Amino acid sequence: MKKQKIIISCGGTGGHIFPAIEIAKSLQRLDSNLDILFIGALNRMEMKTIPKQGFPIIGLWIQGLHRKSILKNVLFPLKLAISLIHALLLIIYYRPIAVIGTGGFASGPILFIASLIGLKTYIQEQNCFAGLTNKLLSKRVDQIFVAHDGMQKFFPNNKITNYGNPVRQSLKKESSLDFTAKSREFFSLSHNKFTVLVVGGSLGAEPINKAIDKHLKTLIEDDIQLIWQTGEHEYHKYCHLNSNNCSVNKFIDRMDLAYAASDLILSRAGAIVIAEISFLSKASILIPSPHVSDDHQAENAQYLKTNNACMLVVEKNLMTQELIDNIRRLQDHSIRQQIGENANQLFHYDAANNIAKDILKDKKC
Repeated sequence: MKKQKIIISCGGTGGHIFPAIEIAKSLQRLDSNLDILFIGALNRMEMKTIPKQGFPIIGLWIQGLHRKSILKNVLFPLKLAISLIHALLLIIYYRPIAVIGTGGFASGPILFIASLIGLKTYIQEQNCFAGLTNKLLSKRVDQIFVAHDGMQKFFPNNKITNYGNPVRQSLKKESSLDFTAKSREFFSLSHNKFTVLVVGGSLGAEPINKAIDKHLKTLIEDDIQLIWQTGEHEYHKYCHLNSNNCSVNKFIDRMDLAYAASDLILSRAGAIVIAEISFLSKASILIPSPHVSDDHQAENAQYLKTNNACMLVVEKNLMTQELIDNIRRLQDHSIRQQIGENANQLFHYDAANNIAKDILKDKKC
């Protein structure tokens, strides 16, 4: 039997990419007669990440719209036009039965063309504030999968289904002191020290990196060790700090081991990292990025804080004693355990499977 094809478009950051991968895996697990083709943006993170998961990907020449710089938008109209033509040719050649977009620059052209010619189209929106592209596309797509209540202020209510955010099920490992020790050994760290995982998102975060650099001596004096993801662009500034107390990494491919090794997560407040932290019942200190559209990371973090499911430090206070005080407070096992349990109760964790079932149900109609 000839295999049917589904196109999934995603990119820019791990927050868009990892949900797409989980949906793809669920689709193929439920229907072995499916081929998945990914569409991304040239020279972006997805062009390296997706092939490592065993899926093919094609890149469009597209960029986001820069709201604060007119000069950076000079090529935008040309890139958009070429991407729309490229998207049309891809759809004609591959003849997919459905197109799914999880966010990123490339989702716009491929979903627009697919909806224009009558293919089944879907959006998966991770955040509590919808992005501009998804808001524009929402009138054209067939179904919108969201992760938060109240999304009817952005999307047509009759198209919304709330299954939560897809999380990487592979992140959950055995919970034992022995496995924690082995995970720390992977990062060349001590088996029995309090361990903080620092992640500024898949691309890194300069303010978080600067704060860790400033506080590193104090943390080490407190007998705390770190697994630190700096991001590729910042790595050269901090790689010299790598030691038996601090594992400095450009990017962590083995996040399952990083999470297993850590007692506490220090992170930005993107929707997907929050879902993963909560899925694993981990305590966290969240630092929302003030530079994202509609300040949605602050909304994400505040939701957890209101439910005693995280500590929250605003970016402007990262260089102060507040960050150290929060880390020291969370060295108390009972406080960490309660925060982690509270976080775990806030979300659903079978989103990828439920989304895949809905899409396959449409395929059979």
